Amino acid sequence: MPTKEEVFEKVKEALMDALSVDDDEVTPEATMVGDLGAESIDFLDIVFKLEKAFDIQIPRDELFPDDVLTNAEYVQDGKVTETGIAKLKERMPFADLTEFEKNPQVQDFGNLLTVQDLCNYIETKVN
Repeated sequence: MPTKEEVFEKVKEALMDALSVDDDEVTPEATMVGDLGAESIDFLDIVFKLEKAFDIQIPRDELFPDDVLTNAEYVQDGKVTETGIAKLKERMPFADLTEFEKNPQVQDFGNLLTVQDLCNYIETKVN
């Protein structure tokens, strides 16, 4: 069972490799999209590297709940509804949705996931 520090170091390595970013850019608070410049194609590489580094399986919908963000039941006028927020919290207990809840624009969701959220997720998978 890896320590929090070990998880962070492996996640950091995977992100540096997949996104060609410098070591000092990968901080716990850095957002995957806004700060590190990850694009949807990068997430496939990141998931592959994390699965290999931690010897785990990462189902796509577990880490990226796109089905919630494209479902009319959870999205109205480009915003995630309260029901949608509840569904996201249920599906992503590892992510802090506090800021997103203030203005839940679907287009801003991609900029929500931080390096720390990714570490939290990995910790739940390996423990």
